[in-house]
Amino acid sequence: MSEPINIVKSTFVPVKIENIDTDQIIPARFLKATTKVGFGKNLFRDWRYENDDETAPKKDFILNNPEYKGEILVAGKNFGCGSSREHAAWSIADYGFKVVVSSFFADIFKNNALNNGLLPVQVSDAFLQKIFAQPNGTTLTVNLEAQTITIDATGESESFAINNYKKTCLLNGYDDIDFLLSIKSDIEKFEEAQA
Repeated sequence: MSEPINIVKSTFVPVKIENIDTDQIIPARFLKATTKVGFGKNLFRDWRYENDDETAPKKDFILNNPEYKGEILVAGKNFGCGSSREHAAWSIADYGFKVVVSSFFADIFKNNALNNGLLPVQVSDAFLQKIFAQPNGTTLTVNLEAQTITIDATGESESFAINNYKKTCLLNGYDDIDFLLSIKSDIEKFEEAQA
C-alpha cells in the first residue's frame, strides 16, 4: 500500500519548462534498480549537477535553491513526454513530491504516476500561469476528494478531472491488488450468487 492522499497543502517548486521528458526527469543510466527506492537523488540529475558530480550542484537549478521546497511540483506544459519509463514517477515520489501540476501530461506518465501514488493535477494554461506568478512561499491546496486546486493567497481555484477508480485508490493508498482485496467479500458474494 502507498500513503493515502486526500488534501495536500504545501508550498510548491516551480519548474517553468515545457516538454520535460522522462529522460530529463530521470536519465536512463540510473534505471538499473528494480525497487522504487533511491531514485529521488537522481531526479533531474543532469539539470542539478555540473559534470554529473553530486558535490557540484548547479546554482541556477531550482531544486538546488533551499528557498524552494514543498510537496508539490509545478511544471510547464507537456510534462512527462518521451519514453514510457515508470522510474520517472518513482523518482518524483521518492524525492518527496506528492503532487505534480501541469497544463498537460503525457498519457503514459500520467498513468504511471497514478499507479505509484503520485497525483497528477492537470489545470488550464491560464491557471498554470497564475500559479507561476505567485511569489515563493505561496501555498497551494490540492483536495483530491473535491477535485480542486486552490492558490491559498488569492483563493483562486480550479477543478481537475481524475478517473474514479484511480481516485479511490489514491484516497485509500491502494494499488490494484489492494483494491481487489478491499472488495473481496463482494466478489465472494457475487460468486456464491452465480453458483
